[in-house]
Amino acid sequence: MKPPTVRIALLALAGAILVAPAFAQQLSLPSPGDNQRAEVTQWMGLVAVTVVYNSPDVHAPNGDDRSGHIWGELVPWGIAPNPFYPAFGTAEAMPWRGGANENTTVRFSHDVEVEGQPLAAGTYGLHFIPGEKEWGVIFSRNSTSWGSFFYDAGEDALRVEVTPQEAPYREWLTYDFIDRQLDSTVLAMHWEKLLVPVRISVPDAVGLYVARIDDELRGTPGFFWQNWNNAVLFLLQRQTRPEKALEWARIAAANNNRGQENFTTLTTLYQALIANGETAEAEEVFHRALDHPTATAGQIHQAGRSLIAQGEKEKAMAVFRTNYERFDGAWPTEVGMARGLAALGRFDEALAHARKALAQAEERKDAINVPSLRSMIERLEAGSDVN
Repeated sequence: MKPPTVRIALLALAGAILVAPAFAQQLSLPSPGDNQRAEVTQWMGLVAVTVVYNSPDVHAPNGDDRSGHIWGELVPWGIAPNPFYPAFGTAEAMPWRGGANENTTVRFSHDVEVEGQPLAAGTYGLHFIPGEKEWGVIFSRNSTSWGSFFYDAGEDALRVEVTPQEAPYREWLTYDFIDRQLDSTVLAMHWEKLLVPVRISVPDAVGLYVARIDDELRGTPGFFWQNWNNAVLFLLQRQTRPEKALEWARIAAANNNRGQENFTTLTTLYQALIANGETAEAEEVFHRALDHPTATAGQIHQAGRSLIAQGEKEKAMAVFRTNYERFDGAWPTEVGMARGLAALGRFDEALAHARKALAQAEERKDAINVPSLRSMIERLEAGSDVN
């Protein structure tokens, strides 16, 4: 049976709902039309997006298959007449509710941008203006009405246009998040063979974290140097807010009730100083870290490898040599010497240290490092770098 082309409602309004007394309480009954209620939430860092909707299916309640008759028919193109006006609703013509039954709603925990346009935090009625090539997406300040029957363009908080896409068949209308990043996501309405994507982004996701972390560090978390250090690394890894990173790094490396000077906090402070162009102080802090009593052979080794990755081969070699002499050739200082010398192209010297490192690993029955060291030796014998 071909559905009528003028009807935008995804189910007939239940008569009991229209005539029930105002004081009547709702019973715990299934959703009208068997359009099950659904809810989906996606986080962008600290920002939550939640969509609540009732989900119709392609097959009608009587079992009729409506495939090929959803778009442009059951859901008309454009703004469609309200088939119940004026008996029900105040809108003579209305967009599509993006689901069934009550308003489909979308809630933003923080201010966001939708398709590049600002939208304040809050809950909105979500409506669509379907089109064969472009769709309008409406965020209405009215989020509590039944469907779109009371739609009022004057209550629009935002309208944007998006491009629909062909998609694999889906029986039930579903909202999903098809791209998930720290500062953005794509909300997609997917039904039958159509998908409508809406890009949502957070203007300053890192800034929200900075504000949250600043507040948290004023409480109990601020008594642990590890938290200050991790906060610095969060900013350094994203190469943003170097001044704030340095502020936190100085606290982390201070010997007081909030910070602690050790190899970890000093090397983090070194990175923060470099990020701020404070190279002279950075060098002093770096050498203080290498000489610090808390520094282990493994930590110094990793510091040397990081320098190689940054292209500072001579400095890395100095670190590996310091480590080798301080810990008297203990594991993994022989490995470090091999890597440092190989980075400088001194493969014969590197090979001698790699063979000693292999002997250490075999004595330790180190199942992880023995194969990698044998591979390193093969490459050094062939005159190749191993970093």
